[in-house]
Amino acid sequence: MKKEVHYFLTAILFFTRIPCPKWVGHSSEMLNKSNRYFSLVGILVGSIAALVYYLATFLFTPEISIILSMISSIWATGAFHEDGFADSCDGFGGGWTKEKILLIMKDSRLGTFGVIGLFSILLLKFSAIQALSSSTINIPLLIISGHAISRFIATILLYTHPYVRDIETSKIKPTTTQMSTKSLVISCFFGVLPLFFFQNYRVFLCLIPLLITYWYVARFFKKWIGGQTGDCAGALQQVAEVVFYLFILVLWRLY
Repeated sequence: MKKEVHYFLTAILFFTRIPCPKWVGHSSEMLNKSNRYFSLVGILVGSIAALVYYLATFLFTPEISIILSMISSIWATGAFHEDGFADSCDGFGGGWTKEKILLIMKDSRLGTFGVIGLFSILLLKFSAIQALSSSTINIPLLIISGHAISRFIATILLYTHPYVRDIETSKIKPTTTQMSTKSLVISCFFGVLPLFFFQNYRVFLCLIPLLITYWYVARFFKKWIGGQTGDCAGALQQVAEVVFYLFILVLWRLY
């Protein structure tokens, strides 16, 4: 149990700005073990965003509350996943060979594809949640679920696809390079856990479009670079989160 707590705190240390005890390790072994708790970290980050949204609704409009919620989640993670998505947009948008794509993704500067992609996905995320804010859906639960399930989808990529870049040549950011079956199962548990709190169990149908999203994005990465990088996982997390919100929006309008 002590080791599992250590793994969880390691995940918090690397993938959020939430303070952790100084004794928490940061070795590559600890990092690779910690990926089993990515979805739990998603619940934690989503809970922060959900709390900000809930409190903000007492003072502001739903639109402002959603924006403050999104800002809080970006602050909590240090824009870690958003940065990965933007880098992926730049890399795959501007590169035509594996070497060029990886070189662009390693560049810390943000290019045109990254700016447009990041603006588009944040706008889409806001619009989807804003459209649902007028429904009977529990928005704080929706936000928590979106953060958790999207991180589980991202961990599938870590499990199925090899890491294709040497850590020493990467940008200075935490990277997990491998994932065990046990870790994937644990990630799955925490990823789907919030869905059980919805009154409408049709919400579990979201796994269909999410797995299709994983399959398509993973196939795309495999085609162009032969596997995945940390940026690829971050990009998939962002896309999966938006797909989740859009599916819930469609589900709400149909039923």
